[in-house]
Amino acid sequence: MRPLSSIERSIQGRVGWLEEEERKAIESRGETGRMEFWLRVTRTEITREVKAGRSDVLTAFTLVCRLFRLVLEKRQAGDPRLFDHLMQYADTVLKQHGPRH
Repeated sequence: MRPLSSIERSIQGRVGWLEEEERKAIESRGETGRMEFWLRVTRTEITREVKAGRSDVLTAFTLVCRLFRLVLEKRQAGDPRLFDHLMQYADTVLKQHGPRH
């Protein structure tokens, strides 16, 4: 097995940091802490993207938020199908492309 490159070590370190910070957030505030942690991390990434000239990230995040609100509204109205589909899709994408958790 070859040694990790500096980029691979950096990625591994970042994933480890995210996992540890998420764990701490859950320990201190439960699922609310987890959500707040991911919102902070996302806000930071959005700021970096905008500074790098990729402001389309603002439109993308806005669409994701609007989608999530629609899904919640449908569930509140008694139709949980969109919520269930969104959760299944998100779980599938994260398992295939995301870090270990």
